[in-house]
Amino acid sequence: MISQTMTAAWILVALAFFALGILVYIAIRSRTRQVDLEKAVQAFRSLDIEAFRNLVDSGEEAFLRNNLSPKKFREIKRQRAWAALIYAWEAGRAAAALAKIGQAAQRSTDPEIAASGIQVTENAFRLRLQTIAACLHLLTEVVLPDLRSPSLPPLVDQYERAAETLFRLGRFPSGRQGLIPR
Repeated sequence: MISQTMTAAWILVALAFFALGILVYIAIRSRTRQVDLEKAVQAFRSLDIEAFRNLVDSGEEAFLRNNLSPKKFREIKRQRAWAALIYAWEAGRAAAALAKIGQAAQRSTDPEIAASGIQVTENAFRLRLQTIAACLHLLTEVVLPDLRSPSLPPLVDQYERAAETLFRLGRFPSGRQGLIPR
C-alpha cells in the first residue's frame, strides 16, 4: 500500500532526475554553440513577455479555478503550465546566449562595453537560475495541477532586466562585430 505522500515523493525524485538530465544536456550543448548579438536580441524580442506573465498569473489561475469545473480546470491548468514551460525554456536559452555575449563583451578594450558585459553576464546567470527553477515549478504544476502555486514575477522581472541590458549593449557601435565569440 503506497500512500499519497510516498507517491508525491517519488514524483519529486523523478522530477529532480529529469531536471539533472536537462542541466547536463544544456551544459554539454552550450559548449558547442556559437552565438551572436543579433540572434540573442532576436531571441529576446521573439518572446511575448505579457503572454508569459498572463500564463503564470496567480489571479488568472484563481479566476479559472472559480469558474471552471475541477476536471476542466486541471486540463486548462496543465495546458497553461506546458505553454509557460516552453516560454521559460526559451527564456533560458536566450539567457545562455546572453551569457556568452556578456563574456565576450568583458574582453572588449572599450571600458564601457566591458562594464556592460559584466552586467549582461550577471543578469544572464540570474535569469538562467530563475528559468531552471521556473521549469521545475511548472513541471510540478503539470503533474499536480490542483496544487495552488504562487505566480513567477521574479522570473518575469529578471527577464525584463536582462533584455534591457542586452538592448543597451546592442546599441554600442563597436558591439555588433566585436562581441561574436569565435
